[in-house]
Amino acid sequence: MRSHLSHTQSFSQNTTVSASSPDSAAALQVEHHALFPHISGEGQQVINMPASLCGTWDMISNVNLEGYMIALGISPFIRKIALRLKLRKVIEQQGDQYIIKTTSNFRNYTVSFRVGQEFQEFTQGLDNKHVKSLVTWEGNKLVCEQIGEKKNRGWAHWIEDDKLHLELYCEGEVCKQVFKKNANE
Repeated sequence: MRSHLSHTQSFSQNTTVSASSPDSAAALQVEHHALFPHISGEGQQVINMPASLCGTWDMISNVNLEGYMIALGISPFIRKIALRLKLRKVIEQQGDQYIIKTTSNFRNYTVSFRVGQEFQEFTQGLDNKHVKSLVTWEGNKLVCEQIGEKKNRGWAHWIEDDKLHLELYCEGEVCKQVFKKNANE
């Protein structure tokens, strides 16, 4: 079962509040705003949700992959092969679980997680490290922090201009990849 999130969803909210004095009405207004800051105006609630990352995506650009791989400690032989690959991402959501598959004609890698839940990850086929990972939403970006031997390691996925963007980072090196939706979807 796939779940696709829409960019913007609006919900109507009808709330009736009675107050015995102008001061208590103002207090209710302040309390309501403190509890529900995303609700404003004439009972209209707008929730901006990130665009759905789900789908099959083909890589169209790849900047500084070698610098990122050097930071990870990947051998020159593997780096040479990896630089020639055209990657495909398949992103699925099943309930509250995300599955991201990165495929190529050389190696495949799959990671499965729940947003907001820390998990142990073994980066088999990449740099073969054990890391503690935590994926969260930061605005419209799905961001993963990976704690292990390497400092400042992780990634971020987001949609911009109908393309999937991915930044991979480790010890100050940043690789920027862009993917377009597979034409068969």
